[in-house]
Amino acid sequence: MTEPPSRRAFLELSAGAAVAALAPACARRDRPAPAADPAVVRVASVPTAVEGDLLPALVGDFPGRVELSAGPDVYAAARAGRADLVVSHYGHHDCEQFVLDGLGEWPRTVFSNQMAMVGPPSDPARIRGLTDAAEAFARIARTASPFVVNDLDGVRYLTEILWQCIGRPPRAGWFLDDQHQREDAMAVASRVGGYSLWGLTPFLRTHRQRPLQLEPLVLADPLLQRMMVAVVVRVPGCNQDGARALQSHLLAPATQARIRGTRYPTDERVCWMPAGRHNRTAVLPLG
Repeated sequence: MTEPPSRRAFLELSAGAAVAALAPACARRDRPAPAADPAVVRVASVPTAVEGDLLPALVGDFPGRVELSAGPDVYAAARAGRADLVVSHYGHHDCEQFVLDGLGEWPRTVFSNQMAMVGPPSDPARIRGLTDAAEAFARIARTASPFVVNDLDGVRYLTEILWQCIGRPPRAGWFLDDQHQREDAMAVASRVGGYSLWGLTPFLRTHRQRPLQLEPLVLADPLLQRMMVAVVVRVPGCNQDGARALQSHLLAPATQARIRGTRYPTDERVCWMPAGRHNRTAVLPLG
């Protein structure tokens, strides 16, 4: 039996190599996809599940060889025949069309990743440790503490839900909506001593690269969980049998239990939640 790669080997993936592995097919017309090796399962994942140290841990005991790459354009890699299994957010902008085009099997929910409500260490709105994101948002509004909108589709959508939850209070004076995204939104929140929302994994990565006067303060509300799925690629030449076997491994009860026990190096709180139970019972492995 082929020895599974070590966890360290997965974490040594360079950003450049990962992006190159996921380049769109149109940029590789002179390089046809090689025939899939039936002994290898090629997994293309969005960065969160790899940077958060989850997928490397979960595939480490899979009885076969796994090649794991991370980048944003996972479905472009799959369309080019360079991935056997895709792991992405359920709401990834390319997931639905990929499946509707007949290039992927039905997405199976495997786990959810964590969004965080972040804020200054002084926490003037006193939201630290709350388990209700709406209550946290209400305190921010009530104290007129600055809240910086992170202008990403899914994050803005969640922000609007929270604003509706607290009775749609006037936004003047505290709700800062200047179309900042990602790192830029965090930089503004840090500068003004305000609050914001972002995925915990990219926030922690940014914090390591660019120290911010912000901390993750609210995590536990289910509203802050974002579902992720595994999609078996049906492009000719891909290793579908291997992909299905790995997908079953990810859905197995023992693996699902491990998901909940995986921690970020800098945070002991539960930040990954198993989601296999959301699939149809008949497809779930019981062993």
